[in-house]
Amino acid sequence: MSELYAEHALGLVRLAVIVLGDVATAEDVVQDAFLGLYRRWDHLPDTSHPLDYVRTSVLNGCRSALRGRSRRGLVAAFSQPPTESAEARALVSEEYRAVVTAIRRLPRRQREALLLRYYLDMSEDEVARSMGVSRGTVKSATSRALVAIGRILTEES
Repeated sequence: MSELYAEHALGLVRLAVIVLGDVATAEDVVQDAFLGLYRRWDHLPDTSHPLDYVRTSVLNGCRSALRGRSRRGLVAAFSQPPTESAEARALVSEEYRAVVTAIRRLPRRQREALLLRYYLDMSEDEVARSMGVSRGTVKSATSRALVAIGRILTEES
């Protein structure tokens, strides 16, 4: 399990930072996901793909964090760019800032499908399993997301 953490934790934190816009919360979400894997290991029906479990947990943790922010009225999810810490700016370099901002403006399902498919380089089947949707839904969500990002970037240029 420590090898899994060493190999994938940073990438999962980066994914969570893009979704949440906050390094500290992203790190907490990833830590909670790995802790959940550790606690539930003996009760998992299939332990052959632990990374799938952790990815799904990270996405669910991000969703919960965003819902919590909305409930408290602190942030309307992605309606305005989050204030980023110095750590977040280091993770997301200047040349990608416009793309990240465009990704944050996407609807949740499109954003998740796009990040899992292209940022984490998962297959459509893996994305579908992680999101709990069909492969066709993944294909349409990623297609719509790419069109929307192109439109957003063109409008802002």
